[in-house]
Amino acid sequence: MYIVVEGEDPGYDIFVNGHALARNEDALEKLATRLRVKPLLEFFSADENSMALLLEEGAGDPEWAKTLPPPQWFSAEDGLTTVSALLAHLRDNPTTLGSETEPIATELAEFAIVLEKTVRRNLRWQLAVSWK
Repeated sequence: MYIVVEGEDPGYDIFVNGHALARNEDALEKLATRLRVKPLLEFFSADENSMALLLEEGAGDPEWAKTLPPPQWFSAEDGLTTVSALLAHLRDNPTTLGSETEPIATELAEFAIVLEKTVRRNLRWQLAVSWK
């Protein structure tokens, strides 16, 4: 999982490592539901670039990719609400996801930094997924 910020260049580094988040998406979705925040995958949207990457990686069907709706962009504040709630819970309950808790918390902290910058610049974002 990684963050895409609307526009050509937001003026800051948006690289995040989302491998642990992707590996544990089911557990994080359940946790987000318990915490009454939007699950991370509700911020997913596929644009032409991310779909091209998925197709290069062998995921997806080129015909299906042609029927995708236009990309959706989301409020960075909403994303930050989800990320902050998940991160706070994991820091307060470090055994929640076993040995995965620490790597997930580290990645959520990276997401929070990028989303805070996105909020300050009044930009929107989306979550993209890589299958590699």
